[in-house]
Amino acid sequence: MVGTVPYGAVRLPTVSRTSQADWLAAAFELLSSGGIDALKVEPLAKHLGVTKGSFYHHFEDRRALHLAVLAAWENAGTEAIIVDVDRDQSEPAARLAALVDAAMVADPTADELESAIRAWAGADPEVAAAVERVDERRLAYVTDLLVDAGFSRAVARRRARLLYRAMIGAFFWQAAGGPHTTPTERRELVALLLAPG
Repeated sequence: MVGTVPYGAVRLPTVSRTSQADWLAAAFELLSSGGIDALKVEPLAKHLGVTKGSFYHHFEDRRALHLAVLAAWENAGTEAIIVDVDRDQSEPAARLAALVDAAMVADPTADELESAIRAWAGADPEVAAAVERVDERRLAYVTDLLVDAGFSRAVARRRARLLYRAMIGAFFWQAAGGPHTTPTERRELVALLLAPG
């Protein structure tokens, strides 16, 4: 199993020379900066300073790399964050605040990666299915937090969707050079989500 190291809202695989994790880390970089068209074997090999033969040692083909990138993104950008939030906080309100901080902290690479994967999903049904799965997992987690905080499931789901829309908007805005959310804005967002209603 590949380890992880903090990389803002996304946890990228740790790497050792020309391992599968190297290829995934390089793929994240190229996908973030150039979109899916940049995610090709030859540019990746050049980026890593290795031959294409190393790629085929780790992946059957380019599509296998794509699927590995999606799985790593899903784990790093969703499951690993949920595990961290649940491990570090017990109260629903504190977990929600920790989640918002983890997901919305300034990290240009994470914002670019999220934006690139969502753009890629527009042209690839399998990627779209992965994004839909991630979206549903994230929404379900926030919904459950809000239910635990005392809201009905219907209200919790609506508020989870509002939060998620804000987060997605922040990814795109920040990736396009817009301002990052401040700690004060994040606290106010959490307060709005937890307000009686």
